[in-house]
Amino acid sequence: QVQLVESGGGLVQPGGSLRLSCAASGSIFSIHHMGWYRQAPGKQRELVATVTSGGTTGYADSVKGRFTISRGNNKNTVYLQMNSLKPEDTAVYYCNLMDYGQGYSIYWGQGTQVTVSS
Repeated sequence: QVQLVESGGGLVQPGGSLRLSCAASGSIFSIHHMGWYRQAPGKQRELVATVTSGGTTGYADSVKGRFTISRGNNKNTVYLQMNSLKPEDTAVYYCNLMDYGQGYSIYWGQGTQVTVSS
């Protein structure tokens, strides 16, 4: 049983910044990667950023140069620093984790709302 708890969402003006946090707890064997996805109204859920246990990062083109994903000293935590936010970044943001022990397991957070509006 693994739980992901997210925080940091909210309302911000265009050009502002937010920092999302995700903390994982429970029976984790070995983390393959952690990442952030988002889903805007009427849109499919899309990958925003991911970081592997080895530190390799990847970003959607739409956020590259503005967002930074990182792992905490506690490797069961992940952050998403979002700068220069745009209205089109408005979405529910979800943390996810891929764990492996005997096979892979994927876990999702509950989602946190990010609204970028003047």
